[in-house]
Amino acid sequence: MNKENDTDSAPSNFIREIVKEDIASNNREGRICTRFPPEPNGFLHIGHAKSICLNFGLATEFGGTCNLRFDDTNPSKEEDVYVQSIIEDIKWLGFNWTGEIRYTSEYFDQLYDWAICLIKKEVAYVDDLDADEIKKYRGTPTQSGKDSPFRNRSVEENMNLFARMKSGEFSDGAKVLRAKIDMASGNLNMRDPVLYRILRANHHRTGDKWCLYPMYDFAHGQSDSIEKITHSICTLEFEDHRPLYDWMIEKLEIYHPQQIEFARLNLGYTLLSKRKLLQLVKEEHVSGWDDPRMPTISGMRRRGYTPESIRDFCDRIGVAKANSTVEMALLEHCLREDLNKRTARVMAVLRPLKLTIINYPEGQIEKITAENNPEDPKSGTRKILFCRELYIEQEDFMEDPPKKFFRLALGKEVRLKHAYIIKCEEVIKDRNENITELKCTYDPDSKTGGLTAGRKIKGTLHWVSAQHAKKAEVRMYNHLFVNENPANDQAHPTLNSGLNTDSLEILRDCRIEPALEEAKPGDRFQFLRMGYFCADLKEFTPDSPIFNRAVTLRDSWAKVTKQNK
Repeated sequence: MNKENDTDSAPSNFIREIVKEDIASNNREGRICTRFPPEPNGFLHIGHAKSICLNFGLATEFGGTCNLRFDDTNPSKEEDVYVQSIIEDIKWLGFNWTGEIRYTSEYFDQLYDWAICLIKKEVAYVDDLDADEIKKYRGTPTQSGKDSPFRNRSVEENMNLFARMKSGEFSDGAKVLRAKIDMASGNLNMRDPVLYRILRANHHRTGDKWCLYPMYDFAHGQSDSIEKITHSICTLEFEDHRPLYDWMIEKLEIYHPQQIEFARLNLGYTLLSKRKLLQLVKEEHVSGWDDPRMPTISGMRRRGYTPESIRDFCDRIGVAKANSTVEMALLEHCLREDLNKRTARVMAVLRPLKLTIINYPEGQIEKITAENNPEDPKSGTRKILFCRELYIEQEDFMEDPPKKFFRLALGKEVRLKHAYIIKCEEVIKDRNENITELKCTYDPDSKTGGLTAGRKIKGTLHWVSAQHAKKAEVRMYNHLFVNENPANDQAHPTLNSGLNTDSLEILRDCRIEPALEEAKPGDRFQFLRMGYFCADLKEFTPDSPIFNRAVTLRDSWAKVTKQNK
């Protein structure tokens, strides 16, 4: 077995300990085979990333294998575009699967044969009750269900009806195949669950070959068995389904994987329900599955998240048995830590205010050396252009500033990053009293190496040359929901009412360093003092540069962590 990684140094969790014990006891011959089994009915989100990191991570760590299997048993909701997006997301996160991609639809013939096997063993029957009647007969958690009037059909009649269901003789919903277990069971999943239903829908792989499809609960465990999965890792909502999976595998007398449940990810200010995310897309509250406000992996990638930051986040939150909610601040902290090490520092002015240095020579253009990333000694330097007319941020000037305002004000001095110390001498306004320009003077000896370079100035501002800066669009993102727990927001009972109307602000008159015009889609930068930004993956062009703010510079998580130490 390949064990190139130091398994003793990896962060521990209860699933990892189970795997270690199985290897030590030679359980299943010491074999490790996990799987990631998404349903292709939507894009993957950050919760799936946790499962991906867990399943692929365990296989990598212990020299095992991990299958990618699409549980494509519901053609009415599945599309090939979802399949392709899932494949792309897994690869982008840095993982790869063992062998060919697998599909539950490849096992439809075997699953059908196993359904016949259950009928012959008199533990499955064809039922004529419709969905509402089945629900009514099922009972409640505190009240036993009652038998269907069709429960005691003979094997011959069930075989005949099931074959006719397959051939398309009956309409959708007219009949189902159910397991015959116990209508008085305390576990509702054991009260004669539906195994097969009639569904006329074009399947993205099998087309119109089938009009009879297995339910997820029937296909899932058996597909794991076919693939000889050793550790079938599921989220906690499947814990009550495990007795059903065990029952079917035991009745069929086939290979029995070990199912282990863990707590799914809940993230603040976020919904991780594919059904609700689909609603956001269909109702056009967002631009699509890859909208940078969405918690989908494709949305996070477009916003500027890195695979390393997401994997780090998944490592930090760990794997537990109890549900909890993780603060969004931790996810953002992981991104900042990664981007801080790898991104170039550049200057961009998001809300420009013109500044003219009246004692700087007209027509003079100066090349100033600027470091690219102080955290990375190998990142080098670049040249930026300085001239008489500049842009600074509107918020960096106040006419009547408070006592601790260390930016620019009339009669006050600040340093321009990488350049000179300037002093505001005059404020120019339009007829509506809006500030349109600042007239300043500069100290020509205050640049690095100058006679007054060491002069102590509390404020330092970023800037761009008005003559050379390029125009850009910048999109500022915030939480998509107003409540930290939108799934249980009593003040906003509907999805629409809980949306944050300020989740997106578009700034169309920004000014950026000329070099940023040469960025490629997906390139990430730190805009000095403004945050970390990413060239939009879909819409960025040199002629129309568009940047998405990935995350702000402020790190509330790091501050809280420091205070708690």
